[in-house]
Amino acid sequence: MTNIVNHWIGGKTAEGASGTYGPVTNPATGEVTTKVAFASVDEVDAAVAAAKEAYLTWGQSSLAQRTSILFKFRALLDAHRDEIAALITAEHGKVHSDALGEVARGLEIVDLACGITVQLKGELSTQVATRVDVSSIRQPLGVVAGITPFNFPAMVPMWMFPIAIACGNTFVLKPSEKDPSAANRIAELLAEAGLPAGVFNVVHGDKVAVDRLLEHPDVQAVSFVGSTPIARYIHTTASAHGKRVQALGGAKNHMLVLPDADLDAAADAAVSAAYGSAGERCMAISAVVAVGAVGDELVEKIRERAEKIKIGPGDDPTSEMGPLITKAHRDKVASYVEGAAAEGCEVVLDGTGHTVDGHEDGHWIGISLLDRVPTTAKAYRDEIFGPVLCVLRAETYEEGLALINASPFGNGTAIFTRDGGAARRFQLEVEAGMVGVNVPIPVPVGYHSFGGWKDSLFGDHHIYGNDGTHFYTRGKVVTTRWPDPADAPAGVDLGFPRNH
Repeated sequence: MTNIVNHWIGGKTAEGASGTYGPVTNPATGEVTTKVAFASVDEVDAAVAAAKEAYLTWGQSSLAQRTSILFKFRALLDAHRDEIAALITAEHGKVHSDALGEVARGLEIVDLACGITVQLKGELSTQVATRVDVSSIRQPLGVVAGITPFNFPAMVPMWMFPIAIACGNTFVLKPSEKDPSAANRIAELLAEAGLPAGVFNVVHGDKVAVDRLLEHPDVQAVSFVGSTPIARYIHTTASAHGKRVQALGGAKNHMLVLPDADLDAAADAAVSAAYGSAGERCMAISAVVAVGAVGDELVEKIRERAEKIKIGPGDDPTSEMGPLITKAHRDKVASYVEGAAAEGCEVVLDGTGHTVDGHEDGHWIGISLLDRVPTTAKAYRDEIFGPVLCVLRAETYEEGLALINASPFGNGTAIFTRDGGAARRFQLEVEAGMVGVNVPIPVPVGYHSFGGWKDSLFGDHHIYGNDGTHFYTRGKVVTTRWPDPADAPAGVDLGFPRNH
């Protein structure tokens, strides 16, 4: 019998009532193992109503109460990290070690939320005028929503809800319908930690659920991570309904390799960053820009390393890379490689024919490496979201920088060099939100914020860190005068208030 993933509303499982379900597949076998309930408008409304009711008390709860629950949740999450990683592997396909790493990065943001008291401290200025004080405070918004992608079904939700609820908001999560189980298990752990019913809710579904969250009058803010076209739609639609929005979109992350770079280190980094998690990362390096005469040697070093990667089921401890999430996505990724030569690319490695013995129906694709890729090729222009690495050539630093800055995306980038002056120029001149210097995937630690530029971000706030706290709160300024008992009545004064 096929398992069913239902919603989590008001602190308990809520069976799907719409009659519509989506398939959840084990990518390593191609087998449909689970079906997930798709929420109707009424079910989304029920989740928002539960969150709104819970906010009446949670929004007034003490910081001590909130952080105490989050500390308990953190301990439970740590104790169950293997279990959550196994759910991710079963539905996403990534290898277990990578899934564990995802949970660990989510834990970083839970850690930040446990210490949210520092970020929520206000400001006070005394005696700005005679017996007048001014203070600034931050208060929660109310009900907020998160819409998250398939590639990190545990980590990306944890980039959102821990900070949101630590700030006093209540939360409705709409995770990817492709790998929904981790979200429900997280909801159960939050309840076990003592989170009051309705503070955290999960509704599964498709565009029906998303659109209702975007237009619902009781949802005050929406956080999103996904592709650029959907991020643009989320931002436009939610903003039109008066909501605060942070929508993180797609990427085409470049790695600039200068002639003085350690080419072995650069090759190791390129292979790790391009092919980790089968390339299904918004921070994957998908374009290497080789400067000067180092291109041929660098490509050969990348090829040597890439050919040795062991591809297999994520639950096999010897596997280094798993399958892609769905067959349709696998076929789309393959199409970029199959059409590359006709667009002027040199196909160094073609992984489109890869299969795994005993798992022939899995969504397998091997490592692909394309060299001398023109900027007009689809493999370069589009976010592929698979294990395909493009290598481009540039004669100078300036040419490589211009190539990177001409991209419509500005998520992450990296430079590999031994030259501190060149690295300093790059970090100031490149048009991207996150920069690595000899670091291929510059995902910030939890107390700095994550986010790109240009078509990689819609909205004013990056995610987590200080930006996360500001996004999930709004400022208020209070000006106070307490008369001294010895004061004589001041009388009526229609002039401008005096500060001196």
